[in-house]
Amino acid sequence: MSGNFRAKGLAEGQQAGIARMLVTAVHECEKELARVSSLLHDEVSQVLSAIGLQLDVMRMDFQERVPEIAGRTAEIQNMLEQVINQLRELSYELNPSIVERAGLKMALDTLTGRIRKNFKGHCRLFYDPGVRLPMPIATAFFKIAERGVEDCASRTDCSQIEILVKRVQAEIVLEIRADCHNFNPKTGSATFPVMMMEYYATQSEIPLSIKSSSEKGTLIRAAYPAAIPDNAEQ
Repeated sequence: MSGNFRAKGLAEGQQAGIARMLVTAVHECEKELARVSSLLHDEVSQVLSAIGLQLDVMRMDFQERVPEIAGRTAEIQNMLEQVINQLRELSYELNPSIVERAGLKMALDTLTGRIRKNFKGHCRLFYDPGVRLPMPIATAFFKIAERGVEDCASRTDCSQIEILVKRVQAEIVLEIRADCHNFNPKTGSATFPVMMMEYYATQSEIPLSIKSSSEKGTLIRAAYPAAIPDNAEQ
């Protein structure tokens, strides 16, 4: 019997070690993605915008001598604008700190749109416009939502996902509701998305609960006191 306990303890220790390694790897990956996102948004996009302005200057300089240059420069500027918009969208998707750039609502809007592209069911966002959160908490909310929504959307029995950010009495609450039920964080080996959600919640000292049943589906809930501090997101 004691051998079984030792084996179980060793297995749990190995699982915890693997979880820490995975979390560290993801953290390093997020830092690198943030660097690439900044490069695309702040440098490449600005260079392309400058090229567009230079084209406009060239058009004005040569329009009298080469009348057809106006149409050609307009075509090139339109293409540049499309590329810039695509780069900005890509930078938002790559950037794990999208909340810092665009705010929690825009970040969740982007997440919802991305999920809808491949999810055969319905994914909806309900966001109380009066909600404001400290930036670290808003970022943690987004990361928890991202992991939870992606995990639910990957379930074969999932057809509906709702993301809610709302004020409930003295708390601001993030809820993810899905009709899948094969989501069990209480098993001996938690899934990677669950480990990541728990990590983000622990880092920001946010209470997190994950419940799943065949009758009620899955509910992921994170909460934060509703008082608005000075460093709330704008």
